[in-house]
Amino acid sequence: MNYKNLQVHIEDRTAIIRIDRQAQMNALNFETIAELKQLLGQLDKDSQVFGLIITGAGEKAFVAGADIKEFQGKSKKEATALSKHGHELMDILANYSKPVIAAINGFALGGGLELALACHMRFASASAKMGLPEVSLGLIPGYGGTQRLRDLVGKGMAMEMILTGDMIDAEQACRCGLINRVVEPEQLLATARQILEKSYTRSRSAIKSAIAAVNVRESHDQDGLLFEMNAFGACFETADFTEGVQAFLEKRKPNF
Repeated sequence: MNYKNLQVHIEDRTAIIRIDRQAQMNALNFETIAELKQLLGQLDKDSQVFGLIITGAGEKAFVAGADIKEFQGKSKKEATALSKHGHELMDILANYSKPVIAAINGFALGGGLELALACHMRFASASAKMGLPEVSLGLIPGYGGTQRLRDLVGKGMAMEMILTGDMIDAEQACRCGLINRVVEPEQLLATARQILEKSYTRSRSAIKSAIAAVNVRESHDQDGLLFEMNAFGACFETADFTEGVQAFLEKRKPNF
């Protein structure tokens, strides 16, 4: 898999995706978003890949925003189409059937933070900085940030971050629930892999159902508790359920 703006490395069932536009602080342009969509589609079909880590190339930035140069001269219709392009990527990530961790290795701003928000978990290096500075450009977050940030940190903190455009550091982000944990830079990828590899010992079918059940709350046309109840019942018809219960009763590790 060769991409202009991405590096992809698969090792021991984990795909590590590095967004590689270092001269632009790994900013998300139209082409990079399209490449990520294509790559995620390919990895979703790869039975040898159980989980994904998304990070930025280099040491300065995870993704330092969208590529603002592409915003110039856009009409309302064109800008809305650009937002839709980004939303499609974020929705793919949020609803991905395999666990996805954002390893935030530097600045995660604007569209970069929105990319991280769409991942299932977020780990950050101690030096990372995060924010949604769009109001300083006369804009608002356009790739789902107004909704996903609020869901993670609450309305008040989301309003503070969005209306001021200020950055917060990794420790602040962890305290408010924006990220899962803070680690030293040299341990970032190893920690993310450790968590993913723990999930690999669990039922893959159950993990897929759990991701869908947690995400259903974001859909206003579905009842999350009803969805959970039906998904729970469906698990009873899977081979993983049969093996998991049998292994428990036999006091051994399940062979998923």
